[in-house]
Amino acid sequence: MESELAEIKGIGEKTLEKLTEAGLGTLMTLATSSPTEVASVAGMSETVARKLIKNAREALSLGFEKAKDFAKKRDSIKKIGTGCKAFDDMLEGGFESGALSEIYGEWGVGKTQICHLLVVRALLEDKKSKAIYIDSENTVRKDRLVDFAKANGLEADDVLDRVYISRAYNSDHQMLLIDEVERMVQADNSYRILIVDSLTSHFRAEFIGRGTLANRQQKLNKHMHQLLKIADIYNMVVIVSNQVQSDPGQMFGNPIKPIGGNIVGHASTIRIYLRRGKAGSIHADLVDSPNLPRNECNFMLTRDGFKDI
Repeated sequence: MESELAEIKGIGEKTLEKLTEAGLGTLMTLATSSPTEVASVAGMSETVARKLIKNAREALSLGFEKAKDFAKKRDSIKKIGTGCKAFDDMLEGGFESGALSEIYGEWGVGKTQICHLLVVRALLEDKKSKAIYIDSENTVRKDRLVDFAKANGLEADDVLDRVYISRAYNSDHQMLLIDEVERMVQADNSYRILIVDSLTSHFRAEFIGRGTLANRQQKLNKHMHQLLKIADIYNMVVIVSNQVQSDPGQMFGNPIKPIGGNIVGHASTIRIYLRRGKAGSIHADLVDSPNLPRNECNFMLTRDGFKDI
């Protein structure tokens, strides 16, 4: 990948090194970057950066293509299921790669549980598959990974050896970790899933009051597009959990709304709302999807994973 980038006119050894360190070490990542971003990391003017991006796009022949050719890209889509028939049927097989899926709901409803489960299920594809988990709420637990590993017929030590976890301590650190993720997947194409649990925890804590709302949303928007870029370019399953808030001005209907507003709503490819059901069950609503109809299901959370009722 780096050798292809080195052949682009205007990219010398030092520029290549800077781009690689910033996670822009491939033709595709350079071609899909903004001039401002490239200029910042490479220490050049935006005019020069724009020329490099143009050269990279020409090398990849990026442009328009027929719908039937564009549709062929869907053939490379892979899905990760939960093992729960009702849930997986709702998604027609599971969470798909190349998309950004958001799971939101109140505390204790099972968002982190499904993140743990999907990390383990991603490793079932083959013995080389790996997973990345960014934890912003200190909720990752080895015991749950071991539980799900045993329930899915995997060796616990093997699972723990193939799941890469990092704790995000603030929003800036969380965004820097995404840059690191891009460097990791450029060097190794065996990563199948990226989990961010949760997406908005730090943004919500650091940006307080209406006066900071614009800055928060702008930063969150950039973060979401970083995740979308990784999902699309590297064909990864990217899942984020999200917190909710209660709207005091909601007179009728459900007052629960996900954090992030329209920024998160528009950036998410698939949105799933989890809420508590009857008799200890969990109710899942497929709120938004570009190709699936609105749907819902009920399931139980057990020690071994999600089970049909």
